[in-house]
Parts: sequence; C-alpha cells; structure tokens
Amino acid sequence: MNVQIPQIRIESQFAKNGMETVPARQSIQQPDANLHIEQPLADMKMRTIPGRLTIDQSKAWEDMDIKGIFQRVKENAERGKQKLLEGISRVAREGDEMLDIHSGRDVLVEQAKQKANPPPIDTNITWVPSPFSVKIHYEPGKTNIQFQPRKPVIDANVRKPIISYTPGDVNIYMRQQNSLKIDFVK
Repeated sequence: MNVQIPQIRIESQFAKNGMETVPARQSIQQPDANLHIEQPLADMKMRTIPGRLTIDQSKAWEDMDIKGIFQRVKENAERGKQKLLEGISRVAREGDEMLDIHSGRDVLVEQAKQKANPPPIDTNITWVPSPFSVKIHYEPGKTNIQFQPRKPVIDANVRKPIISYTPGDVNIYMRQQNSLKIDFVK
C-alpha cells in the first residue's frame, strides 16, 4: 500500500534592494587677483666738491737756477748792494791800515799779498734740486649724498572664488520583491 503523505513545498525569495548613486560635484575656480604695483623713483641729490692738489715747485726751479726776470733783478740788486757794502768796508779797513804806516809794518806789501793770494773758495756737493723742494698739498674732495626713498604703491583687488556645487543623490529602490510560495502536494 502505497500511501502518499502530503507534502508542503515552500519557495521563498529574498528581497533585493537596488541603489543608484549620483556623486556630488563640486567645482572651485580662483580668478587671479587684480594687482598693480608701481615703484616711484627715490629722490636723490648729490653734491660733489672736487679734491684740490697744489704743487709748488718754485724752490726746485730756484735750485736749478731757473728764475723769473723779476726775481733775478731783485737778487742781483741785493748781491750788488752786498758787494758794495763789502767793498766800502774793505776800502775803509785798508785806509785804516795805511794810517798805521808809522808802526813800521809794510802795509802795502801785506795788502798786495792778500789780493794776490785770496783764500780758497769753499766748495760743497749739493743735490739739485734740493730734497723736498717741491711742496705738495692735497685737500680731499667731499661728496654729500641725500636721498629720500619712496614706498611702492600697491593696489590689489582680491577676487572671490567661484564655487559651484551639485549635491549628489542616492536612489534606493526594490530590485526584487520578497516572496513566499507555499504549495501542498498530495
């Protein structure tokens, strides 16, 4: 005997969710700032006093016996006056010596010997021109600098960033419905 037992058959199906996403989008742009820079020139004043060099070589020229006409005339007049005074002094001295003729000295012979045999002339070696005969004087120059700096002129206009934002979206839906199927089979 074949007895059939009733059977229960169950079929189930899980629910399945579906999800679609649209990502958010953000865009940021930063425009360049408007920038204007100007640098005015500094005011500068400069005053220069040049240096001065003075060279006096008149003593060196005199040492080399190169003299101007006025100096030569002056020196010759001075030398002539000196020689005149020396001559007057010699004549007076010789006259005084002749007055002493009664002393028994032979004054004329002594005076003749002095004139015939003069004393030797002093000679000496010298440097021509003499050392340090050229005089040099220098006054250094001066420079006075005055300046007034000027600050730069900066004009900056900042520009705001451009921001665009599209929010994202999430769409959740039922992709598959759940189901439960029960069958009785005999």
